[in-house]
Formats: sequence, structure tokens, C-alpha cells
Amino acid sequence: MTGERLGYAPGVFDLFHVGHLNILRRASTHCDRLIAGVCSDDLVVRLKGRPPVIPLAERLEIVRSVRYVDDTYVATVDDKIEIWKEVGFDVIFKGDDWLGTDLWKNLEGEFSKVDVEVVFFPYTTHTSSTLLRRALSLRTPAPILPQRDLSA
Repeated sequence: MTGERLGYAPGVFDLFHVGHLNILRRASTHCDRLIAGVCSDDLVVRLKGRPPVIPLAERLEIVRSVRYVDDTYVATVDDKIEIWKEVGFDVIFKGDDWLGTDLWKNLEGEFSKVDVEVVFFPYTTHTSSTLLRRALSLRTPAPILPQRDLSA
């Protein structure tokens, strides 16, 4: 469709939380169609050194179910330019915790050469998958109660 502005919001989307929702909601207002790029499990391991808590199939189902998302794309590489060549988005969205980093300064330069706008949204500081993972690891597991024989 000509004239349609296609947006791309990349992320791991592990332990889906309000910060993820905020990015997707805001992104949807800046484009006609929004594609959420969900990192594959292997890519998460390469990028973060550990697997996601929620497997890819479930993360895709969660993200697809968000009303602001029109489609999903499984990212198997971290190279946003390579992803752009495949997806063809007009605008890419990221949290402003990445604003000013060397990586995104370089990407902004590369994207400007192909007329892709880079939009940063405020990072939700009070929650993140990292904080949630840390909180979960601090919880002590619930005690396992002995099974009762209900046949008697």
C-alpha cells in the first residue's frame, strides 16, 4: 500500500510488563501499521548471555494479542539494517534508555541514509524485565506440602 507508514518496535518482550505496553501504545500512534520485532530465543542468549524466561512462541502470542500491534516479526539477528531490508519499515521505535548510545547514534546515521526515522520514547523506569527477573529470583519457593490420599 503506497502512503502507508510502517513502524517497527524491536524487543525481547520477556516477562511482558507496562513498559512494553507503553512503547507499543506510543509507537502505534506514529504509524499506520505496527510490527513488533520479537527476538528469537537464540538471539536473546547471544545478546544477554541467558535464555528468556518466556519462550519465543509464548512471547509472540502475548505480543500478537496486544491491540496496538498489527503484526510480529521474529528477529534472528541484531542487525537492524538487515531487518529493515527484510521488513521495509519507515520508522523504528526504541526506549530512550538507548538514546545517545554509540550503537544508536550509528544506527540513526545509517537509517537517515535510507529515510527511516528513529523515534525514542520515555523508558519506564519503575519496571523492567531485569527488575522483574531479579525480584522473582529473590522469592523463596513455596513449601511443598505432602500429598493427601483422597481415596480413603
